Amino acid sequence: MNSDINLVDIRAFVVIAELGNFTQAAEALGCSRSHISKQLLSLETFLGVTLIVRTTRTQRLTDQGESFLLQCQQALHQIEQAVSMTVDSAERLKGNIYINCVGGFLGEEIVVALVNDFIQLYPDITIDLDFSSQRVDLIEDHFDVVFRMGELADSGLIARKLMDIKNCTLASPNYLAQHAIPAHPTLLNRHTCIVGSINHWRFAHKTNTHESAEVAIKGSFRCKNGRAMKLSALAGNGIVRLPYLYCAEEISQHQLVEVFQDWHIPDTPFYVLYHKDKFQPERLKKFIQFTLDNFKSYLPDL
Repeated sequence: MNSDINLVDIRAFVVIAELGNFTQAAEALGCSRSHISKQLLSLETFLGVTLIVRTTRTQRLTDQGESFLLQCQQALHQIEQAVSMTVDSAERLKGNIYINCVGGFLGEEIVVALVNDFIQLYPDITIDLDFSSQRVDLIEDHFDVVFRMGELADSGLIARKLMDIKNCTLASPNYLAQHAIPAHPTLLNRHTCIVGSINHWRFAHKTNTHESAEVAIKGSFRCKNGRAMKLSALAGNGIVRLPYLYCAEEISQHQLVEVFQDWHIPDTPFYVLYHKDKFQPERLKKFIQFTLDNFKSYLPDL
């Protein structure tokens, strides 16, 4: 029953009762006297009571009308407060932002540094940063922003590319000294591999753009943490696929070396994703713009 009541009719009743005159109430609401009379009649019909006794000369509230007026005034005041607070919250640079992000070097070093600098600029904004590795749904999991690697399905979200991540196929010199270096990616099946979240490694030939290979990898060590995978490769436990960012120092010091000379793994795009929302809170607009403007400045010089 209550879901069918018209809030506009209630507002009209309150204005009529407060001003004590249909003509003045119509002027205040920017409508005709006949229209406001129909609104009051509609409300009374819905409630099944007379709220205002009116004649050609005067009007007065009934007992039910006086009681109803008091409660409606209180309710409308609460609604006005709620509207004011909601608009104020959306416009002010205050509140919380929920972020999901990949872990490893990109999340724990670069995104964390970006987030900390953003908080310094806007101290009234708080950040919840989640490093869970599973794919999340922004709406169901209540995230405002997601940082994600890899190609994206058409999800209806806005995706802004932040960078392309160079990938490497690496092993320690000790491992390669003990095993025959694979001449082709398909020979990786004869090797011990260190596997993260990707079980199929896709390769492209560096000079022949029409030649490619995809290999199903069976790893002796599985872990979705890039640091753990790197440490396992440094220990000589197999061939690993890692972003160059994660192991640039180890490569420069020849602790890890490229396995293939003629083959490479295509770059992986890295995105920031967020809802398509024309009423986006100001704090979220600021964070997204800060990310787009400054993300690359947090990348190391490689």
